[in-house]
Amino acid sequence: MSEHKSGFVAIIGRPNVGKSTLLNRVVGQKIAIMSDKAQTTRNKIQGIYTTPEAQMIFIDTPGIHKPKHRLGDFMVDSALSTLREVDVIILMVNAEEKRGPGDNFIIEKLQGNKTPIFLVINKIDKVHPEKLLEIIDNYRELLPFEQIVPISATEGNNVETLLNELLRYLPAGPQFYPEDQVTDHPEYFIVSELIREKVLELTREEIPHSVAVVVEGMKRNENDKVQVQATIIVERSSQKGIIIGKGGKMLKDIGIKARRDIEVMLGDKIYLELWVKVQKDWRDKQNYLTDYGYRKDNY
Repeated sequence: MSEHKSGFVAIIGRPNVGKSTLLNRVVGQKIAIMSDKAQTTRNKIQGIYTTPEAQMIFIDTPGIHKPKHRLGDFMVDSALSTLREVDVIILMVNAEEKRGPGDNFIIEKLQGNKTPIFLVINKIDKVHPEKLLEIIDNYRELLPFEQIVPISATEGNNVETLLNELLRYLPAGPQFYPEDQVTDHPEYFIVSELIREKVLELTREEIPHSVAVVVEGMKRNENDKVQVQATIIVERSSQKGIIIGKGGKMLKDIGIKARRDIEVMLGDKIYLELWVKVQKDWRDKQNYLTDYGYRKDNY
């Protein structure tokens, strides 16, 4: 019988290349927030993929970008620190976009890294195969990639191949998590992320990333529903008005959509109460960052 393998895989890349989509595809359910806005993922989210022979723990890093404020610094530090703790690094790029300063910034940070690096080219269903060869040549001259795997995270093309290749690079090791566990994040965190996703999805350009969600409580009520109380935090009163909407309609819509996803995740009926609070310039104040869950010592 072959020995059991286990290890950690970091997914790194420019914002919006599909890292969270891949993670959700691999674990088979939604644990990472998905949005077409950049910098959606703020903390490292671990997805756990288990087979009888192996366990892979995926770390989805915040999109690396040039920081504009203290929250940005935290996100970039968080992503780079991950690279020292893993067995394989996936550099993910978008087949539809030309290599840009963001990709070059990440490649520069990977220079000299002794960890095996895979180049994963996502969204191949959107480009002509000839274009793919150009992309491969373009990146291959910059780093000594162990493997180059073109995929479509949305369609699932070649994801199985990627998993099989990753397996070859994992060391022998124990199963760290139970086989039915797909993430190591507490439920509070995932619930807050699902609510934040709906805020971004429904308000589009009007609400930027100056939004945080804090789950104040989760408990079972007398009707056997899980009562979730959460506060959406914004930086300006005008943003609060947008999130509440005319006659409270927007907040109600956010609640309905978030509740559906939370019920699927918890496998339980929930009652969701949402509030909106203005906290001026919270992204630049360390005590607020800590209160809202962005603590370096947590990860």
